[in-house]
Amino acid sequence: MDAAAIASGSQNNISDAGVSQAVSVDVLKKAIDIDQTNATALIQAIPQTPTTPNLPSNLGNNVNTTA
Repeated sequence: MDAAAIASGSQNNISDAGVSQAVSVDVLKKAIDIDQTNATALIQAIPQTPTTPNLPSNLGNNVNTTA
């Protein structure tokens, strides 16, 4: 058995794993960026609640807790 060949083979596997992990992290970051963009678009798509100027100013200030 050639120990140098075994050592160089495991070295290549380790470097391949590092590259694979770096690519996985980059893909994850891109997916998170896309999700953030989609979430921002959904939040901006929520319609604003209209104000109701015809209601009296005291309406909604008190809650009746007796029955």
